[in-house]
Amino acid sequence: MAEQKTEPMVQLLGADGAFAPTAAAEEFVPYFDKLTEADWKKFYRDMVVIRRFDAEAINLQRQGQLALWVPSHGQEGAQVGSAYGAAMHDHVFPAYREHAIAMIRGLDMVDLIKQFKGLSHGGWDFRNPELHNLHIYTLVIGSQALHATGYAMGIAFDGKYATGNRDKDEAVIVYFGDGATSQGDVSEAFVFAASYQTPQVFFIQNNHWAISVPVSVQARVPLYRRGEGFGIPGTQVDGNDVFASYAVTAKLMDDARSGRGPALIEAHTYRIGAHTSSDDPTKYRNESELDEWIAKDPISRLEAFLRDKGAENSFFEGVTEEAADFAADVRKRTLELTGLDPMQLFEKAYTEPHPRMREQSQWLAQYEASFGDDGGLA
Repeated sequence: MAEQKTEPMVQLLGADGAFAPTAAAEEFVPYFDKLTEADWKKFYRDMVVIRRFDAEAINLQRQGQLALWVPSHGQEGAQVGSAYGAAMHDHVFPAYREHAIAMIRGLDMVDLIKQFKGLSHGGWDFRNPELHNLHIYTLVIGSQALHATGYAMGIAFDGKYATGNRDKDEAVIVYFGDGATSQGDVSEAFVFAASYQTPQVFFIQNNHWAISVPVSVQARVPLYRRGEGFGIPGTQVDGNDVFASYAVTAKLMDDARSGRGPALIEAHTYRIGAHTSSDDPTKYRNESELDEWIAKDPISRLEAFLRDKGAENSFFEGVTEEAADFAADVRKRTLELTGLDPMQLFEKAYTEPHPRMREQSQWLAQYEASFGDDGGLA
């Protein structure tokens, strides 16, 4: 099996937590320099909290509370860094593993849980999508790349970018995994993004496994170069380095808002757990590979950096306690969830009242009423 070629990538934090920018990081260091100690701690807090939430969600699935769960353990650095690299008025199109991004966008994580518990017809905030500027999870692999590109084209047509107003200019960021780069939808999105010079960033979380297929089978060159043939420049970043993920995303989103066209980021990371709760990764990968990536853990390296900068034990203990409280609250509210009102199905079909939806909802209401309280026919 041919191996991917390796090329220099953007890195600010080494695996040991030392601040050691690579040569490829030079143009992105100024974005790191804008961060404060409070920002560093915020990044750490969010990574720890979302990992604890992720573990709780896995437990809930194993206990029969969720139909499926998609773990994010190991990818916190890529997600937290890039999430803060986008402005809150930018639009985010996730795949189905971007739990940290959802949390940072202000989503109630129980609303996320509902989707995996079968208690949501159409995700969250369907009446007010601009509340979080976070579009719903997309399980059709790669299709969100087209959704995002269409939205970015709309921003361009409406003149909502490149005005020079940093507080109002908009851009789009879309997330997908290494496996999605093999889908036609992603290539089609590249075509339209390049042709219309859309204000958007494509963010690949290369976790090295498309379920059981290694990235070395999917590509003979680094994935960040996939966009070159379409005219989209790419950047390779250490996705387990939260600072690098932030700095690269922040710069390229600034470029997109300024009218410099689309860009692609390949963040090298690793999913420590299974692809989903229905997967068994021990069937296709070895322990030595797993151990190698655990040693590059994004939380451990930021903790080492913070301790070197003088962070005290009380800070880390407080974050651990906060994460446990967060997870416990999600568990409690998940267990309190009740059934789904079937009438919500019709509310989410159209933005405006529709006669067909009204007719069908009336039929369903009459059908439901035809059953007695004991479940028999009335």
